[in-house]
Amino acid sequence: MKIAAEGYPLILITLGLSLVGLVLGWWFIGVVAAGLAGFFVLFFRDPERHPPEGKGLVVAPADGRVVSVVKTERAPLLVGPKVRVSIFMSPLDVHINRMPVTATIEEIRHMPGKFLAAYKDQAVEQNEQNAMRIADEDGRKLGVVQVAGFLARRIVCKARKGDTYNKGDRFGLIMFGSRTDLYLPPDTEIDIAEGQKVKGGETVIGRFV
Repeated sequence: MKIAAEGYPLILITLGLSLVGLVLGWWFIGVVAAGLAGFFVLFFRDPERHPPEGKGLVVAPADGRVVSVVKTERAPLLVGPKVRVSIFMSPLDVHINRMPVTATIEEIRHMPGKFLAAYKDQAVEQNEQNAMRIADEDGRKLGVVQVAGFLARRIVCKARKGDTYNKGDRFGLIMFGSRTDLYLPPDTEIDIAEGQKVKGGETVIGRFV
């Protein structure tokens, strides 16, 4: 299984600690460290995904559970009404973020903030986050916002202004429980509902009409 590069230091450190503990007879430390290494392998797994073909399809930018689908007038780096789809990633979900459509990065802004539980409504405006405005091939403006959570202390965004990504491409991750918000044009047909589990890069969130 492919592992995200950010996970290797944690995996190697805990495996090394486990080995030292077992060699020295510190069984408790060895077993706990081995368990942590296994958790880090699970957390940083990076499976291949196969985006569905079809014009106008928008795929999930992250794995997890849809905690809200709401209309809003406020969206980072965007103007006008949007539909916000919020996906909560538990520590057991894949934490790789993927591009929802084929698009060019127009703007990126990192905003410091709190570390409230990511599934709470207050996290939208109060938590540390990294916002991107992207433009699809037809010029539609969308927003993708990586929101840190209670355990998350590091947002990784490898995208840069001017970069172009294909639908489903990896662009970053958030460490240890978090949330990704997707802002869509108000006339987008939404294909998912609150409470639904989605897979980043594969589950169709909606479609442009």
